[in-house]
Amino acid sequence: MAKQPRISLAQIARDGGQVLRRGDSTSFDPSKGLPPTLTDLTESLFFSPGDGRIWLNDQRMLLIHGSAMGHLRRELIDTLGLERARGLLTRAGYVSGARDAQLVRERWPEGDAAAVFMAGTRLHALEGVVKVTPLSFDFDIDRGTYEGEFLWEHSSEDDEHIAAYGIGTEPACWSQIGYACGYVTSLFGQLVIFREVECRSMGASVCRVVGRHAAAWGDVSEDMRYLQAKDFGSLAAPPAAAAAAAAAAPAPASVASPAAAPGSEDRHDIVGASSAFNSACHQLERVARSQATVLFTGESGVGKEAFARRLHRISARADAPFVAVNCAAIPDTLIESELFGVERGAFTGASTSRPGRFERADGGTLFLDEIGTLSAVAQAKLLRALQEGEIERVGGTRVLQVNVRVVAATNLDLQAEVRAGRFREDLFYRLNVFPIHLPPLRERRDDIPLLMNHFLRRESAHHGRPVSGFTPRAVRALLHYGWPGNIRELLNLVERGVISVADGAPIDVHHMFKGEQLSQQALLAIGADGELAAPRDDAARVPNLLQHLQQALGSDELPLPTLEARLLREAVQASAGNLSAAARRLGLTRAQLAYRLERMAASEA
Repeated sequence: MAKQPRISLAQIARDGGQVLRRGDSTSFDPSKGLPPTLTDLTESLFFSPGDGRIWLNDQRMLLIHGSAMGHLRRELIDTLGLERARGLLTRAGYVSGARDAQLVRERWPEGDAAAVFMAGTRLHALEGVVKVTPLSFDFDIDRGTYEGEFLWEHSSEDDEHIAAYGIGTEPACWSQIGYACGYVTSLFGQLVIFREVECRSMGASVCRVVGRHAAAWGDVSEDMRYLQAKDFGSLAAPPAAAAAAAAAAPAPASVASPAAAPGSEDRHDIVGASSAFNSACHQLERVARSQATVLFTGESGVGKEAFARRLHRISARADAPFVAVNCAAIPDTLIESELFGVERGAFTGASTSRPGRFERADGGTLFLDEIGTLSAVAQAKLLRALQEGEIERVGGTRVLQVNVRVVAATNLDLQAEVRAGRFREDLFYRLNVFPIHLPPLRERRDDIPLLMNHFLRRESAHHGRPVSGFTPRAVRALLHYGWPGNIRELLNLVERGVISVADGAPIDVHHMFKGEQLSQQALLAIGADGELAAPRDDAARVPNLLQHLQQALGSDELPLPTLEARLLREAVQASAGNLSAAARRLGLTRAQLAYRLERMAASEA
């Protein structure tokens, strides 16, 4: 594998933002350069005023008053003391930096190594925390060395700390230090420590920070006291463009069950981070320690069977069978024999005796899905099995003892079914010992990004398709879709996108949606000029592309080859000659763009 070049901003050579190569060194202009650029990052930030959400690509963000954060800072210091407050804020900053590193790594997996590292400085500014000016920046993945020096201007932490405590003798940009450590460590694959050597809270005109790999600092025990780090190597993975040989990043800590590894056949993992998801998980863990009957309620496709399987895996019955029955898929004439078994000769065609689902699940868990569809006779027999722990096979005379934990699920309102006389009241109370309601996906939108990435990894491995991720437009569409089919529909759309998209390209809206009604809810993005507006790739801005182009070009005739040639040239020019970046702008692979450019050059020769 080719050696990762050293990159130094101390030897900047500006040439329209392009990367210049001199021997084995690379000079990089952080103000322009290769993706992810500042424009790329700002276009990943969008607002949804209607439902109270702000997103940075696929991560939910918050706008909060700086004074409110200052008040929280004072409360922490006054209540816990300076040392403990500093540790809490440093670690919170570390988590924020690690999450931004994950965002950049997944959104621009083939991004230029230096640009990926520098994206953290731009994100920190974009998020309103601090303006970062790099003074020097040098790293070598192969040797495991990193060194960078930066100026921090307009630090929000300094503003609030100085307002509360005035000028002191210690640096105060605690969460910003944590962010820098978290971002670079997560990308670099080993611990990188940043220290604030000058700070406005100490009377300096501007803050100055230095970051080095841990070995270069020597003793980092003081830094680790605030980070309380354990094993950074297991938490980090370098960017694809810079990695020599490093493991992929793990699932975030907020995922209750780890996402399936590529090639995994387990299609029943539960993934999420929303408050509704966490609430359901807490209830699941609490009831798993008992033997109580559990009733899952919720719309079709919300993951009731996945939660039931999770309940079984974390219970004391995990080593025994898990047997699932879809009551709605079994005819009324067969449901009793399926549940309780049948003796030989019980009816025509019963040539052998066979156990039912209760017997097969003995010692384990029996999951009864769509239980509201059971007939009255089946309901009566099920009630006896639950009450007495015993069953009789159809046509049999022996009473069989079974030790089964019943977990039921329904998308019906069973109380309404009881009132209508279609479901036994005594059976309802027997099943409703510990109800867990699973909300629809539209009420737990914070889980959508995690589910998207989970399904993308799984389906890419299943179908053998290399897919680079989702376009920002696709992320917006998925976040604001109505999801009548819930998680099952999301899985289907992601699988459709994996099959439809070209190798190595990101999934776009048209790869997934083939007639589903997309949300018309207004979305606002932020441009590099800081103005809020509809996203530039939002089709609502150009309802009729033909008329728009005719008006823009002042002609009723629009020769397609001429338009294509112009688009190709302008995309390459806007990307400073970088074909990979130009291809991403046009939704093409680099090979597809190169072919079109060659064809265009040949036609013009």
